[in-house]
Amino acid sequence: MPYTALRHKLGATVILTLLASSFVANLAHADITLPVPKKSDVIRVELHGYEQLEKFFDDLGYTPESWDAGERTIPRLFLQTIPSAWRDEIADQITVTAKKRIFFRTLGPLTVLANDEIAFQQQALKTAISTNDSAVIAELATQYRISTDADDPATITELQSRIGPIPPSLAMAQMAIESGWGTSRFAAAGNALFGQWTYDGEGITPEEQRTHLGDYKIAAFKSPFGSVRAYMMNLNTGSAYQEFRDLRAKMLANNEPLSGMVLAETLTRYSERGHVYTEEIQAVIRQNKLVHADDAVLEESPYYHLIPEGE
Repeated sequence: MPYTALRHKLGATVILTLLASSFVANLAHADITLPVPKKSDVIRVELHGYEQLEKFFDDLGYTPESWDAGERTIPRLFLQTIPSAWRDEIADQITVTAKKRIFFRTLGPLTVLANDEIAFQQQALKTAISTNDSAVIAELATQYRISTDADDPATITELQSRIGPIPPSLAMAQMAIESGWGTSRFAAAGNALFGQWTYDGEGITPEEQRTHLGDYKIAAFKSPFGSVRAYMMNLNTGSAYQEFRDLRAKMLANNEPLSGMVLAETLTRYSERGHVYTEEIQAVIRQNKLVHADDAVLEESPYYHLIPEGE
């Protein structure tokens, strides 16, 4: 739908943003990330309840019916923060079906964006290799936690292994499990969707912290996208997920589509529950038909920044 028509339908709740709020803010200077969107491509959408959000989706043609009909191009929706009202009120007042539908349609686009950023980094690496740009290679190595020198062939090999996509079906299933469909205390207080630990003093202290494991906290983020990005970096760099990366590389080498169902089997170390946890991931993917999310692509523009009321 053209922007002018959409604005007419939504009234004052949709405002063309004069100042583009970048989704790549607060990153280290060396990080190679997607370019900031143009100011004219960012639309601010103020949300006053889940009914309005559902109407907004309908106005965009972003509906369960269009998805079931095979439409895989989705709007660039970027929720700016998990609203506290979702945990405190809304999630308990609506049906389970409605809760899941809102959760996946609102947060799913963030997983596609994060993969777009990874594709951007893959292209940057490819260009750097062809032009012998050691500065870019060194920046990517730092970003992906590789300690070898930029001119070491092992650095290139490891970067090619680490800079890779995560199937949205897998990311969305883990997001649902780890955040309790966005209702966890960590999601509400710190946009934490994947239960990632941190030891640097920043974050949210669990109510039942296991002190024998150290003074860890649950990492907090300024936006849900920050949590999605950190989750993907975790799978792409953590020593516990080498099996994940090895299987992904094998699938790509064989020109096989990346399957969240298959790759989930490598994540036994993500949770102390081991295989029980990976089976739960697969159940969420299967029960919610998330496999189709792996084919989703984002519209070119505009960018819709969703601003929950009172946040």
